[in-house]
Amino acid sequence: MKRRTGIQKAIGLSLLGAAVGTQADEVLPLYDLGAVQVTATPSQLGEVGGDQASSVITLDEIRRYNRDNVGDALDLLPGVTVSTNSRNEKTVYVRGFDSRQVPLFIDGIPVYVPYDGYVDFNRFTTADLSAIQVAKGFSSVTYGPNALGGAINLISRKPTREIEGDLSLGYGEGNERTASVNLGSNQGLWYVQAGASWVESDDFRLSSDFDPTPTEDGDERENSYRRDDKVSLKIGLTPNDTDEYALSYYRQSGEKGQPPSTDPSYARYWQWPYWDKESLYFISNTALGETESVKIRLYHDEYDNAVESYTDDTYTRLKTSGRGSVGSAGKSVYEDRTNGGSIELRSTRFERQDLRFSVQLKKDEHKADDTIERTEHFEDTLTTVGLEDNIALRDNLTLSLGVAWSELSADTVYKASDPVPEPDDQSATNAQAGLFWDLDQVGRIYGTIAGKTRFPTLKDRYSLRLGNAVPNPDLEAEQSINYEIGYQGTPWGRVHLETAVFLSDVTDLIQQVDNVEDDKYQMQNVGEVRVTGWELSASAPIGTHWEVGGNLTLLDRENRSDPDTKLTGVPDRKITAHLLFRPIERLEALLFVEHEGPRWESDSVELDAYTTANLKLSYRPVDDLVLEARLDNLADADYELADGYPSAGRMWFINARYEF
Repeated sequence: MKRRTGIQKAIGLSLLGAAVGTQADEVLPLYDLGAVQVTATPSQLGEVGGDQASSVITLDEIRRYNRDNVGDALDLLPGVTVSTNSRNEKTVYVRGFDSRQVPLFIDGIPVYVPYDGYVDFNRFTTADLSAIQVAKGFSSVTYGPNALGGAINLISRKPTREIEGDLSLGYGEGNERTASVNLGSNQGLWYVQAGASWVESDDFRLSSDFDPTPTEDGDERENSYRRDDKVSLKIGLTPNDTDEYALSYYRQSGEKGQPPSTDPSYARYWQWPYWDKESLYFISNTALGETESVKIRLYHDEYDNAVESYTDDTYTRLKTSGRGSVGSAGKSVYEDRTNGGSIELRSTRFERQDLRFSVQLKKDEHKADDTIERTEHFEDTLTTVGLEDNIALRDNLTLSLGVAWSELSADTVYKASDPVPEPDDQSATNAQAGLFWDLDQVGRIYGTIAGKTRFPTLKDRYSLRLGNAVPNPDLEAEQSINYEIGYQGTPWGRVHLETAVFLSDVTDLIQQVDNVEDDKYQMQNVGEVRVTGWELSASAPIGTHWEVGGNLTLLDRENRSDPDTKLTGVPDRKITAHLLFRPIERLEALLFVEHEGPRWESDSVELDAYTTANLKLSYRPVDDLVLEARLDNLADADYELADGYPSAGRMWFINARYEF
């Protein structure tokens, strides 16, 4: 089938926000419009920022820990758990909420796949980012609905000098090859930022402790190849100190194998010949006087992917029926489109207040075929109206209030194999409040409460789940109330500390109900879950040669509606620690250790806890050149993040980066 790109038809979008904080020792090419803020206090370089109680991963940290994709970068944070599912997709949980409930944004623009709301975080590389911003529980209403447990925002680069850039080349085990280049120029009245990245590998190596099975003989993981490349271009105009206009283009192309389960009874032989995303965004911020401004956001996204099912591990004959088949042709093709935009009006006219009123419209479309006929066509429209007021009760005390109304409308519902009725419109109203107390040169203490909603995805409502499920077009939205008390700052010296206690009550959770009709299951609003936890993150230099740090997450998820059914995918604890040694100015060694507790895969299968350690050496022969060598999983630990899908064993990599 011919794949249509049609990107030229669309106009892209604006982002939300202000600057994001970063470490004081590096001035990053930040894209100010790309961060999303809640409170009125402006964010400053050198701190985690007054924008909200969010966690930030800086460019320096992404480079230091060699986190080449977004999933691996997010794993540096407390409260975040990364896993790999049976489709060889990297998934992310934030305080127990999955990526449908904590959606992904680029510069404030929603980029999750319209059909199922998920994102394969392996497909999103970090080479052209300046930071990653993660809001947990309490997040700006300008993110729109579906931020049930928070939001993940990728902030792109913006040049600060007349000419700047970097070039990186790498090689590693599994014949992994990587390359990236970024080039930017800021000419005052205008700027341009361009980037390209490429990663390709043949396989990854399993631990030497892995026991072979009929579907996996060990050593190189079967069908684990991958390729991802990405190009980005941003052109911006800054005619004065207050106004900015930017047009951004992104093109991602991917290809991957899906390793079969090591359990022959569950093995599927699938390959993904393409996983592509193409985007065009327009962003503007215009002052309407001394106290008012308007932001216009428009965006267009195209998601195209295909999967092929085969009969065995030779991957030569398509499987067209039975378990493990994706359809009568052995192929399934998805074409998803998103068009949307928003207007945000901001006013500081009233003393000690920062008011923001926003209106958003997002239209999602999903088409699927088996290369023989059109099998599905769905369209949804999502409308959101939001209001935020940030009130400065004192110079260092801010009350943030927000309210939003959202409506989901089904415009087109077509399913060739099993027609379903068009559901009624559904709506939700959410409110939130946060109190932020800034302590001079010490940090911020805060308390928040936020009511949030996630509407059911197209897949939630209409999917047959390869013939095993009954559609439920009348699914309703999930609801949560998130509570948090926390601290972020530098309580003494150069010690940086973040800690939070939190509780989330989730109702109307969408869960699988078995034996609804002829041994088939159905997704229904039957779940009630309480999530409680504690996060702690700390780092500090010791003298001039050492730095230590780490984080701790303790999480308890209680299935209050059905205590006998396990909540899957997330461990009850996560601990990381790092030790940095810099014997001389140009040489450093970094040890990173991570431990995660056991996690339930199903009611009867619990995956073991595991511990891994990574070691990296970096040498800077001249100021602009960095040479790196690292070993991941030093002890060659054999562990799984999904049952039947072992993770990589010990792997080596080398890399060189030139900055100018």
